[in-house]
Amino acid sequence: MTDKLNKDQIKDLLPHREPMLLIDELINIKKLQSATAIVNVKKDSFFVQGHFPGEPVMPGVLIVEAFGQAAAALTASGIDKATYENKLVFLMTIEKARFRNPVVPDCKLELNIEAIRSHGRVWKYKGEAFVSGKKMADAQWAATIVDRK
Repeated sequence: MTDKLNKDQIKDLLPHREPMLLIDELINIKKLQSATAIVNVKKDSFFVQGHFPGEPVMPGVLIVEAFGQAAAALTASGIDKATYENKLVFLMTIEKARFRNPVVPDCKLELNIEAIRSHGRVWKYKGEAFVSGKKMADAQWAATIVDRK
């Protein structure tokens, strides 16, 4: 197991594709425990034109989505491939989400995530989002692993 995944390796683990695949790297991976996801927020990111014209901000729901993708990649990378094959990870709950500062284009958003606990197919996580060391958001959430149809 590596302690780093690039975008192609993440694509092998997640069903997300552009423009909805938000995470570019997963680094500092501690198997089934924690990792840091990197999201390169760019001037040409799909949300920039409409959210908000002239004052682009990454929507909070996309920060939460990036948290979820990072958690799914962390979990998928740590469990047996046969166990994860033909499965999807769905968000179940989002708790205590706080958006402290706007995330604007031309930044590297770092998502520090941690698996708090798991019970069967249900996992609970927490995360904090930073840009240049400044906290932008934090949340807790739960997800479940389900069979693909």
